[in-house]
Amino acid sequence: MVLQQILRLSSFFHSAVSIHVRRNIGLSAIVFNKTKELDPVQKLFLDKIREYNTKSKQAGGPVDAGPDFQKDMNESLARLQRAYGEGDLTKFPEFKFEEPKFEETPK
Repeated sequence: MVLQQILRLSSFFHSAVSIHVRRNIGLSAIVFNKTKELDPVQKLFLDKIREYNTKSKQAGGPVDAGPDFQKDMNESLARLQRAYGEGDLTKFPEFKFEEPKFEETPK
């Protein structure tokens, strides 16, 4: 009886320790990934994304978009407005769900 309880506890401790070890190995892999140097292609890609991000914040919208882009954007919005009706098409729609009204029937 005592042996069974010890075996149960040992299996519990084994699972707890294995979860802890797996979690620590996973976190250390992320840390080592961030500290090592990126290959040149990844570095170039990340640099271009960061550069675009700063340019888009300064421009307040798409970067290097000319009048053709704005014209196409307005035409697309007008076409969608005609197809789907009223509302602001540049914002995500807000949904309102009402609770269904259930009636109890007498038995």
